[in-house]
This record gives sequence, C-alpha cells and structure tokens, in this order.
Amino acid sequence: MLYIGIDVAKSKHDCFIIDSDGVIHTDNLRITNDREGFNTLLETIFVALSGDSIQNTKVGLEHTGHYSINIKRFLESQGFVVTSFNPLETNAFRKASTLRKTKTDKCDAKTIATMLFSDDSVPTLAPSYQIQELKSLTRHRFRLIGYRSKLKISFARIIDVVFPEFPDFVWSVNQKSSHDLLLELPNPKTIAKCHLTRLTNLIRKGSRGKYGRDKAIALRELAANSIGLSDDSYAFELQQTIRMIRNVQEEIDILDKKIKSIVKELDTPLLSIPGISYTLAAIILAEIGEINNFSDPAKLQAFAGLDPSTYESGNYKASHSVMVKRGSSYLRWAMFQAARLVAMRDKTFKDYLAKKRSEGKHFNVAISHVSKKLLRTIFYMLKHNETFVPQS
Repeated sequence: MLYIGIDVAKSKHDCFIIDSDGVIHTDNLRITNDREGFNTLLETIFVALSGDSIQNTKVGLEHTGHYSINIKRFLESQGFVVTSFNPLETNAFRKASTLRKTKTDKCDAKTIATMLFSDDSVPTLAPSYQIQELKSLTRHRFRLIGYRSKLKISFARIIDVVFPEFPDFVWSVNQKSSHDLLLELPNPKTIAKCHLTRLTNLIRKGSRGKYGRDKAIALRELAANSIGLSDDSYAFELQQTIRMIRNVQEEIDILDKKIKSIVKELDTPLLSIPGISYTLAAIILAEIGEINNFSDPAKLQAFAGLDPSTYESGNYKASHSVMVKRGSSYLRWAMFQAARLVAMRDKTFKDYLAKKRSEGKHFNVAISHVSKKLLRTIFYMLKHNETFVPQS
C-alpha cells in the first residue's frame, strides 16, 4: 500500500510518499498548482506503484478552503480515493509525534502521510454533483449577503450625516419606499423645496398607497428643520450606495432562483419540514454533503459544532460546558435559523423550546437544544429518504 500526504497551498503543494514497508519514495516533492504540476505528481505516484493498481494507494490532504478543490478533483478524476483531514486533527497528531516545535509544509505533508499509514482512516464519500454545486452557490450567497450588509451599514452612516431625523420618521430606511424617495431627493434641502404634489406622489407610489399628502407635509416640515448636511458629495454617495444595494439584491434574487431550481431537482424531504425554505434546505444539504459519511446523529452533530464540550479530571467534572463550535459554521447558522422557524410552526418543537425555556435557559441556549433535536430528525430523514411527519 502506498500512502501519499499532500500539504495544500495557494500556488504549490508539498507531497510525501511512503509505502506500507516504511520505504520513503519521496519526501521533498513540491509541485506547482497547475496541469504540469499535477501530471508530475501523477507520474511520481505511478513510478512508486511499480505497476500496481491505484487501488493500492491512500491519498490524504487537509481541508484548506478552496485551495484543495482542484487537486482533489484531479486525483478523483484519475480514480484515486482522497481522504480529507480536519486541520485540528493533523495539528494534534503532529504535536503528539514530537516535542519539537517545528511546522513546515514538508512536515505537514509527512504528518498527513503518517496519519494514513498509522490508522484506518475511512475516505469520505463524494457528494453528488448537485450538492457540490449547492455548496459553491450557497457560500457565494453568504458572501453577497455580507457585502450587502456592509453597504447597508455605510448607507446608515450617510443618513446620520445627511438626514439624521429620517430613520425615526419611517419604518425602515432600507425599505423600498425610503430608497425610492432618497434616490429622487437625496438630502433635506431638496425634500424641503420639492413641490408638495410631486412629494405626495413619490410617497404614495413608494408605499403603494399607504401614505399620502399628510405624510408628505410632515416629511417636508421635518426636512426644513433638519440639522443634516445638504452637500452634493454626500448626496452623490447616498444615491450611489442605494444603487449598489439594489444591484447586489438583484444578483441575490437571481442566485436564489438558481439555488431553488437545483433543490427542486434533488426533491429533498427537507422541504416537508415546516419553516424550512429552499434556501435553508440548500445550505443544510450542501454543508452535510453525503449523509452516509455519518454513521450516527452524534457525528453529524459534532460536524455542525453543536456538541457540548466535556471536561473531567479525577473527581472533578465541569458542571457548565460550552458548545464546541468546531464544525461547519455555515451548517450551524442554518440549523439555528431553521430551529427558530420550525419552533414557530410545529407543536412538538414549540413545546420542546418552551420546556427548555421553563428550565431557566436563555433563549439562544434553548434554541441550540432545538437545533440538536432538529438535526437528529434531519439525519433520520436523509438516511431513510422520508418526509417529515408531525407528532400527534
């Protein structure tokens, strides 16, 4: 058996190859992150195999974000089975192997190969093509949402300078009617000088008839007495920020349609859970990947970082343990959101939340318990491909 450890980086990868007899075939192979480098690794592996089947190989690498995607896909396309290790796991193994405080890319590649050599690591099953697409799209959505949030924070900052009285006048500065108004009239000076009929029409159109002349009169009076600045530079920045927020929102809407179409193709039973939408279902499916990689709900719970920490020493046992939070932060976030929504719509989960609250637990702590219960339910549903059945 041939054991191949790969330390992944942005522009190059370090490789260490050892066989089951302890013979080191290469301990200093550094390949570039391109086709030529990948082919060099492939040739080196075939030379080390000496005609044996690639089934007699174990390849391992760390989860290192997007840097490992290309090399992993390339090796899998060649028929290799690739095992992915958690960086926390490899770091702990390396520290346990030596007292020296040494960490280099070469050492990391050797550590990964040694881990393959010394234990019976089970390779994870690759998720379907749709699940891989969902993972890419949902994480892209997180980035877009984050960018939109930064724009909204910037927008709120400008409003505080230009028209600080406006946020208390409307339900939300980020509602469509507020954006429509400020795109046309970006400062108190233009609002105060605006003809009442035009201002009334703007407000009525933006609010879909909810507000009219009285609201326009009140707004114009508020603008006339505002302490805000009416500088052209701030007005320009305000309008541009609104347009950027809307552009990002349009892209998010397009992305949501793409995500929804893929989830529909999968026909997942998660959509039968009350409160879980296409977006939440997509995030949960994408982060879990292949459900058969988890033999029991506890392992899935640990993967989501929802399991509590444990500390015991001698006769001492910690009475308060915090959540580990070492798993997928995306899955953990989705489970918290799903738990909150499901608890609003399903009696069993609602009662469970109420029970935890009655025990004196903070709302967020109680929701974490609901999240664990919901994750156990999801594990069973995905394992058996069964729809959600409310308990009587």
